[in-house]
Amino acid sequence: MATGLPKTDAKNPRLHFDIYAILEGSQELYFGHEVQVNVNLVETVKLKIKDEISTEPRSIEKCYLSPTKRRGVERRCLIWAPVTTGQLLGDKQDCGIPNTCAKPDCPICAVYGGLIAGKKTLIGRVTHGGGVAVQEIYPVEKQRAMHPAIISNDLSKKEEKPIPFKREYNQPGILYPVSNHALSITDKEFAAVAYAFLDALPRIGSGNPKGIAIAESTNHQPLLIVDRYLVPKRKRPVISPTITNPELAVEEFMRLAKKPEDTNTYIQESHFERWIGDTALEKLQEYSSQFVDEILQHE
Repeated sequence: MATGLPKTDAKNPRLHFDIYAILEGSQELYFGHEVQVNVNLVETVKLKIKDEISTEPRSIEKCYLSPTKRRGVERRCLIWAPVTTGQLLGDKQDCGIPNTCAKPDCPICAVYGGLIAGKKTLIGRVTHGGGVAVQEIYPVEKQRAMHPAIISNDLSKKEEKPIPFKREYNQPGILYPVSNHALSITDKEFAAVAYAFLDALPRIGSGNPKGIAIAESTNHQPLLIVDRYLVPKRKRPVISPTITNPELAVEEFMRLAKKPEDTNTYIQESHFERWIGDTALEKLQEYSSQFVDEILQHE
């Protein structure tokens, strides 16, 4: 079955791109999972680990930043991106949620995929991974009141009376190793992925407050790696979910990022490039500027 994607030329080749990062929550965050009676629960994962605490494997529970939630926020960042005409990109492309346009030339659907039920499907070429917290920190449940707008309404009707509820929150300072993988896309298409990744960071969360940031190492380098390649070389900086020590997680991330003899934050080999730390952030910002210039500001 043909992919339905347009053919590219030598000046605009298709390649593979990866983004690896360790994100940090600077405040308590709610990532929706389940709702019980007046209780909002965050997403968690359970796993067994073996460490120095016990000779036998023990079961632990960690907070979880769902890749599907990150993907949804990133897509919305593209849909709501302001265009020079005064429209939003989703309105200009006639593409939204759930009514995606599924057109191969749409800067949103081209990479994130689209679906017109019963008629057309465009497979997305960006996948999201990771999200299992490093630290073994349980969510904390806190009391919350109803929205002030409802409290100020006429309380004569029973259903409008404010009902206090409880909500679980992931605590500040938790590290979340994540990754984005783009398959066979052009530099212009990856520009949308880079823009969405960076623009989504302050908007991640299922409620308020929102926002997360790229964590930094002890030498103030962002824990961020960008790969551009045809041949998958070097080690993939994916952190094992069994690690519970944040210092060990950061050390492992940097160990996988480059060899001890590598002194540069830019690595180039045959059919493979890797940017690390500030250099990686600058590369993503460069791609983001390209997306703004060629898509959002293009008449």
